[in-house]
Amino acid sequence: MKRVLLIPMVSLVSFLSSCTTYPRLLNFTFDPSGRSLNSPSDDITPQISGRFITFVSDRQGRQDVYLFDGNNRRLVDIPGLNQLDILAAHPGISEDGRYIVFAGTRQGQSNIYLHDRETRQLRNLTENFKAEVRNPVISADGSTIAFESSANGQWDLMILDARSGQPLDIPITPR
Repeated sequence: MKRVLLIPMVSLVSFLSSCTTYPRLLNFTFDPSGRSLNSPSDDITPQISGRFITFVSDRQGRQDVYLFDGNNRRLVDIPGLNQLDILAAHPGISEDGRYIVFAGTRQGQSNIYLHDRETRQLRNLTENFKAEVRNPVISADGSTIAFESSANGQWDLMILDARSGQPLDIPITPR
């Protein structure tokens, strides 16, 4: 039986406040447009990279990816990212905030998507996969994406070059 580790939001708060001797609740105020990081909706897999936090919320009645800038303490608009027909999950972001990766389900098919905030382009990196995919992560420099794939009848790790979308040739046995 595969065990699943769920990290509640309390753990995130503890992690973020680890510089103090006691846990404290982060309370981010509303930004000028009236939006807040805090919401009645929850995502148990927010990802932190440098100054950015990515998470999924159903604030507008659909599962969208949100980006919070910790330095400016506000949500960041992400034109071209969220689509009406994609249910988003497990987002991640490169250290510089340029690339956002997430798992998305469209018409019952799961895929891994990469959004370039600079060009505002959203790419489906796994549209030709004949398997389920989930839990993507992106390298700090945005060059590599790893995720789970059920292509072999079990959950295996796949690693792609983020620019080309092609699998990387990584030796299976250590040298």
